[in-house]
Amino acid sequence: MNKKAAYTGTLSRRLLLRYGLSLLAVVGAVLFLAGGSIFFLGAFGFWRRIPLLNFLVSWCQAYILLLIILLILSGWAACTIYFFRLPLKYLDSMVDAAERLACSAGETIQLPAELSEAQEHLNAARKKTLQNARAAREAEQRKNDLVVYLAHDLKTPLTSVIGYLTLLRDEPQLPPELRERYTGIALEKAERLEDLVNDFFDITRFSLTHLELEKQPTDLTRMLEQVCCEFQPMLAERGLKCELQLPQKLPFVGDPDKLARVFDNLLRNACHYSFEDTTVHISGREDGGDVVLTFTNAGRTISKEKLTRIFDQFFRLDSSRASRTGGAGLGLAIAKEIVELHRGTIQAWSEKERIVFIVTLPQETP
Repeated sequence: MNKKAAYTGTLSRRLLLRYGLSLLAVVGAVLFLAGGSIFFLGAFGFWRRIPLLNFLVSWCQAYILLLIILLILSGWAACTIYFFRLPLKYLDSMVDAAERLACSAGETIQLPAELSEAQEHLNAARKKTLQNARAAREAEQRKNDLVVYLAHDLKTPLTSVIGYLTLLRDEPQLPPELRERYTGIALEKAERLEDLVNDFFDITRFSLTHLELEKQPTDLTRMLEQVCCEFQPMLAERGLKCELQLPQKLPFVGDPDKLARVFDNLLRNACHYSFEDTTVHISGREDGGDVVLTFTNAGRTISKEKLTRIFDQFFRLDSSRASRTGGAGLGLAIAKEIVELHRGTIQAWSEKERIVFIVTLPQETP
């Protein structure tokens, strides 16, 4: 029996018990009243001197059994009506509480004492609903802001690319060094334009698709070595180095493509937010039944408020539109989803100009 059914059964038994006790109280009260009346009338005879009272008391004595039955039936009817209306009263309270579930204003839901457990569940559900609604609004606002920013930023590199290419076309006699410079600028702007288009694709994929895993045995050591090798040009551009501290083999059963994306996003994040001429450290080990991977880089300390939101969709540490650091704010959110699909966890902390991401992946049990 689940918790909901158990609570409903307990409430029903409670109401039935109260109903039965109420009927017993009615019967007891009627019998006590009848016995007390008989004792009182027998002890005091003044009522015999009053004709009307004498008539009434004589009539009651003649039909005492009928009167007791009528009083008990009246009490039973009153109790039945009361306890019949009580569930309807509870139902009205529940309907009113349900209407206020998504209400952002007002006090917490209050129900009769008998529904205290339901009151706790409803208030918890109301709180969760309001939190989800607030998070959805914030995510949608961040997404809308980001789309506006990206749309605005598309104009600048596109205008530059067209301008420099037009100049190269219209000025065939340009000196080779100037032509090389203009070509380099046009290429840089085109690459920036590609980054922005990729951001749009990330937003669309994240919004419209659900990630599914295709697991197979994978050597994480080999995978991380390949990812670091692919990042050498980006690392060299900022004077960064990547240092690996991994066992010779780090076997894991998972989706290699999706895990590669996690490592790609974490290393890309480290490249964007590392101080120049520093080293990015990646270590890995087996801890019991888990694989623990740590990504550490030297960078500006991230505040606690930002750390709590760092895995949110569309959240960027650097919100400047003109900055080349970061993307659509989806990399870490997607990384977290992939890690959690593998039943793992990903955590971040930062202090003393160090940024650390810890990925824990549980090994599958045979």
